[in-house]
Amino acid sequence: MTHCVHFGICGGCAADESAPVAKLSRLASALYRAGFADPPVLPMVEIPLRTRRRADLAAGRNGATVALGLHQARSHEVVDMTECVLLYPGIFALLAPLRVLLRSLESFRRAGSVIINWLDHGPDVLLRMDAETTGPDRTKMIAFARAHEVLRISFAKGEAEPELVAMLAPPVITLSSVPVEPPPGAFLQASAAAESAIIEAVLAGLPVLKPRARILELYAGIGTLSFALGPRGRVEAYEGSAAAVAAHDLAIRRNNLAGRMRVSHRDLSRQPLKITEMAGAAVVVLDPPYAGAGTQMKNLAGSAVQRIIYVSCNPDALANDAALLRRAGYGCVNATPIDQFPYSENLESVVVFAKDSTGGL
Repeated sequence: MTHCVHFGICGGCAADESAPVAKLSRLASALYRAGFADPPVLPMVEIPLRTRRRADLAAGRNGATVALGLHQARSHEVVDMTECVLLYPGIFALLAPLRVLLRSLESFRRAGSVIINWLDHGPDVLLRMDAETTGPDRTKMIAFARAHEVLRISFAKGEAEPELVAMLAPPVITLSSVPVEPPPGAFLQASAAAESAIIEAVLAGLPVLKPRARILELYAGIGTLSFALGPRGRVEAYEGSAAAVAAHDLAIRRNNLAGRMRVSHRDLSRQPLKITEMAGAAVVVLDPPYAGAGTQMKNLAGSAVQRIIYVSCNPDALANDAALLRRAGYGCVNATPIDQFPYSENLESVVVFAKDSTGGL
């Protein structure tokens, strides 16, 4: 018997077992391919099921029939989700009423998506549909939010910027004791437990820092790591999403942190931080997208920064990026695997690199 009735059809899970041992091997193999002969991989941090607080779901419509879930493997067909061992129960409970709402919307013709983030006090919902919204649609969305205690509901046509439909309570997520109001559909770590494990590994990987040491953070998002790093030095954060930067900056100013933190809007794939801009940094922390750090990695490898902490969700991209660091004289101090994606091939990890370190060489 499989762990889910959709296994083998839905493209969300690639295996019927979470296979932490295989994932440990995959991380070790990635670092080995990068040139680290005996990488020190620490024990796996396993994240409990039913704690995933972010859902990016596909929606499909065929007449009166609405499917809401994930795509079939290698297909555009949507598997209508009737169970999931990964999702936080509060998110899963919204799926049935969301189908009713979607069926009634004029702005939903054939295909769309629903992003749900579970914040401190409830859900934040973003609907991306394939037609313009209407007055009656907005009325229905507001009624849905009220009926199901949704903090905020937003709408966008296709990939356009979201518009606020209703905010019934402040949409807040607390990051290292700092309240942040994320933009609709913002990226969050998949679960709070995984976020805590990542932060713990990042902080443990920091070198001994002076009180005003310069910490560079790349791909900083809404501040998941920034606010944890803040007490350790002066944080200079960079992020490519203007909406994430606005939320991040507002939280800095509201919490009187501007003296030791700042965030800048910068697309690091088009305008990577230069080697000269990294001069004097005590450490660089980066959490790049799934494809890796790309052009930014070349400059980072060419810098004189002594400590680099790389947060990865893709061992293959990690292998490519880490190879540049290996050739530049960095050693692997340690790697912490975090299994926040059970039943998939994906693996989160935090890898600490040090210049001229013999660790893992």
